[in-house]
Amino acid sequence: MDWILALLVGYGFGSVPFGLMLTQLAGMDDLRSIGSGNIGATNVLRTGNKKLAAATLLLDLAKGLAAVAMTSLLWPEWTWLAALGAFFGHCFPVWLKFKGGKGVATTAGIAFAYAWPIGLAYAVAWIGLLAVVRISSVAGISAAVIAPLVAYLVGQNEAAMVLGVIALVVLFQHRANIDRLIAGTEPRVGSKK
Repeated sequence: MDWILALLVGYGFGSVPFGLMLTQLAGMDDLRSIGSGNIGATNVLRTGNKKLAAATLLLDLAKGLAAVAMTSLLWPEWTWLAALGAFFGHCFPVWLKFKGGKGVATTAGIAFAYAWPIGLAYAVAWIGLLAVVRISSVAGISAAVIAPLVAYLVGQNEAAMVLGVIALVVLFQHRANIDRLIAGTEPRVGSKK
C-alpha cells in the first residue's frame, strides 16, 4: 500500500492549482480564459501581476519539493513515484478536468528535493536562458532537458530516470510552443503580443 500512498501524496500536492487560486483570490477573471489557458506562473504573468506570478512560481516549486521530501521520509523506496505524481498532478489535475500547467516550476522543486546540484543546474539553466533569450518555453524546456543529465553526472540514477521521463512530457506539453519557435512567432516575456 505504501506505493499507493506515495503516489496519492505526490499527486495531491501537485494538483493544487495555486495560479488559479491566487488569481481568483485577487478578484481576477478565470486564469484559464487568458493566454495559454494554463494555470502556471507564465500565464499568471500575462495578467500583469508580477507578484502573483512570482508567488505562483514559488508555490508550484514548493509543491514538487514537498511531495518528494515528505515521501523520502515516509516511503523512501517510492519517492520516484511521488515525484512523478506531483508532476502529473500539476499538469493534469483531476479538479480541473485534467487541464493544468506545463510543470516547469514543479519540476524545479522535484530537482531541488533530489539533490541541490540538480536543482541549481535546473535554476541556472531556466533563469539564465530566460534572462538572455526572454522566451519562457526555451528556458523551461532547456532546464527540463538538462536536469536528468546533471542527475546522472552526480550519480543520482533514480532522479535521472524520473527527470528523464518528466523532460519527455515537458517537451510534449510544449509542442505548440515548439511549433511557434520554429515559425518565429513565440512571444517573449514582457512583449505586448
